[in-house]
Amino acid sequence: MSTVTVVGAGLAGLSAAVALADKGAHVVLFEAAGQAGGRCRSYFDAALDCVIDNGNHLVLSGNTAVRDYLHTIGADNALAGPEHAEFVFADLATGERWRLAPNEGPLPWWIFAAARRVPGTKAADYARLAALLAAGPRRRIDQVIRCEGALWERLLRPFLLAALNTEPEKASAALAGAVIRETLAKGGQAYRPRIAHPTLAAAFVAPALTFLAGKDAGVYFGQRLRRIVLDASHAVALEFPESTLPLSPDDTVILATPPWVTGELVPGLSVPDEFHAIVNAHFTIVPPPGTVPMLGLIGGTAEWIFAFADRISVTVSAADAIVDEDRQALAQLLWRDVARAHGLSVPLPPWQIVKEKRATFAATPEQAAKRPKPVTRWHNLLLAGDWIDTGLPATIESAVRSGQKAAQLAWRRGKP
Repeated sequence: MSTVTVVGAGLAGLSAAVALADKGAHVVLFEAAGQAGGRCRSYFDAALDCVIDNGNHLVLSGNTAVRDYLHTIGADNALAGPEHAEFVFADLATGERWRLAPNEGPLPWWIFAAARRVPGTKAADYARLAALLAAGPRRRIDQVIRCEGALWERLLRPFLLAALNTEPEKASAALAGAVIRETLAKGGQAYRPRIAHPTLAAAFVAPALTFLAGKDAGVYFGQRLRRIVLDASHAVALEFPESTLPLSPDDTVILATPPWVTGELVPGLSVPDEFHAIVNAHFTIVPPPGTVPMLGLIGGTAEWIFAFADRISVTVSAADAIVDEDRQALAQLLWRDVARAHGLSVPLPPWQIVKEKRATFAATPEQAAKRPKPVTRWHNLLLAGDWIDTGLPATIESAVRSGQKAAQLAWRRGKP
């Protein structure tokens, strides 16, 4: 019986393993770390005396791959969020606050209602989004639309910065268009915000491992792949520190490792080689009554503020300018934004700073062109990861979609 070996237990690897195990394939999963989840992980933090996520990973109701993955592992109710799409923003410079309230369907009548759209914008301003939907792969956003004005500063820029983790002006217009096509263009029903509940691990990781165990899949941690032995057409063995796993031509390997690892393991492979950081801050404090679950911030260092029952968390995307700063200084800087936004006068509460220096590839046209397809020139070697060519930027949806695509290809080649 042929085997599918998945290397890497982040969301791409987990989704590939889950999809294959669900079809009845014989699956073995290896992970270099001591736990699954990759960048989508949770852990007990002694400084805060609670379990926290490494970051505030937002998904949207229209993320179909995420929805299917959660359904398969029995975690349909693992995401929490409002019944309708709604986004609250605050401008620290002016003190203004407003609520973006799209209608559910694809015909965007909400842009004609001043109370529901971005202050200072007109309905005609939103027509500029159409140019992004038709943008070619080599063009930056600032070459396609005008990157100024109220709509840009108060909606498009923060939205695209979060989705692309790259300064939007320099980012790929095609990737921005792909995000808009699957969210804003489909109406509010496709972009209701969703947060893992109670943690990322509880939503995305633990149920997947339970599911795989129930399908008799082998899952092995602390196993870092050192080398793939390749002949002219196939991967013939996987070398780990303490053992070598031989492969038959009928076996399939799905390599779901980061681009810098994959580039070293697979000769001649084009991979993205520029990355941007994300900084997250967690503060142990009960949010004031009436605090909105998610607040978009304009004019501060913090960009999104998330309120949980026992803490407030902050996310800063494309955070290269601050990622190397002192952790205490970062906590104080970000707490000042939180305090101003929520009208708090308390001193800095217990805090934790989580830095991901290579959180995602830089979503520029040049780096997007380096993303490989899931297939390689070796017939039994496939790729998965949010950084391969999924058509989307490096998001949870992209990671899960890549794993599902690799699983589909592996299943096809393994069928009698």
